[in-house]
Amino acid sequence: MGTGKRGLLAAAVTVVCAVTVLGAPGTAFAGPSAPDPGPSPTTSATAGSSAPPLPSTASNKDLEAVHTKLEALYHDAAVATDAYNAAEEAAKKQSAEIVELAKKIVAGQAKLDGLKDRAGAAARAQYRTGGLPDEAQLMLSDDPSEFLDGAGRVLQGERATKGLIGELTRTQQDLEQYSKDASAQWQKLEAGRKIKAAAQKKIETQIAAAEKLESQLEKKEKERLEQLERETAQEAQTAWLDTGVLDEINSAASVQGKKAVQFATAQIGKPYVWGAEGPDSFDCSGLTSEAWRSAGQPIPRTSQEQWKQLPHVAVEDMRPGDLIIYFDDASHVALYVGDGAIIHAPRPGRTVTLAGAGSMPILGVVRPDA
Repeated sequence: MGTGKRGLLAAAVTVVCAVTVLGAPGTAFAGPSAPDPGPSPTTSATAGSSAPPLPSTASNKDLEAVHTKLEALYHDAAVATDAYNAAEEAAKKQSAEIVELAKKIVAGQAKLDGLKDRAGAAARAQYRTGGLPDEAQLMLSDDPSEFLDGAGRVLQGERATKGLIGELTRTQQDLEQYSKDASAQWQKLEAGRKIKAAAQKKIETQIAAAEKLESQLEKKEKERLEQLERETAQEAQTAWLDTGVLDEINSAASVQGKKAVQFATAQIGKPYVWGAEGPDSFDCSGLTSEAWRSAGQPIPRTSQEQWKQLPHVAVEDMRPGDLIIYFDDASHVALYVGDGAIIHAPRPGRTVTLAGAGSMPILGVVRPDA
């Protein structure tokens, strides 16, 4: 194998190493007693603007503005996290494909070397016969019948040689295609690396801005802000329940759904960390994807792909274990656990928690084991 192909194999192995390193329902959930509000949609202009300094004593209006700003920052961080996770998943897949192609290149090169050895042996054998025409060999032979028997073998040998040349050609063509495919996957991997790096930078920028904004608050103001968040979430949950939606929702969880709920319940209290999928921390889709993986049903890693790829069900038909997708851009996801409640990983600075299913704007519901 040439230097370029050896380099490809080494690079493929390097990439893989780099990527590698990188329930029972109770009473209706009327509202969260201490919810961790998730991200809310906003415009990029709002999320990107700098926060004005707070007055020494913030009014309710000031805190509402802070609340809105924080939601904007964390929402944009959630969108960027989905992009990061998608790039990470693509990198894993592309790295695996590069390694498989590299293995095919190595095996193909070994096969090609063997075929060349056989072709060389055939050429040497032909050279030893002197390359005389069959007619001349027949005339010079002391035993015509022995010659004819030998001639038959020669004919078989010629056919085998033609087959050998054809196999050599096909093997060379396969190697060229493997190299092209590996190069294409490598280019995709590099493009994904740039996307992931940009997403990471945005996540860190948004979270840093949110933390800076929260750091301006006095202790009492933080407590008032938390109270405002609870009230906002509870108002949304109450409005959702007032639609009578729970009167329609009466489906029992499937066996796999129960396992997913049990897994999610066991994670309550663990911190939100963007890009995390356990065992000690989670982001929103990391929690839901791991919950269903534990139930024996692998699903897409990101909330947006969960929304795109999994079967949709009506809200009134959902059952425990289903996933509720939130916001118009599908930037947040939670696991429905029954009686109007969800378990989710809300945002940085919060932990996996129980909350009201209607405390955020619902885009729709998907069912992993439909």
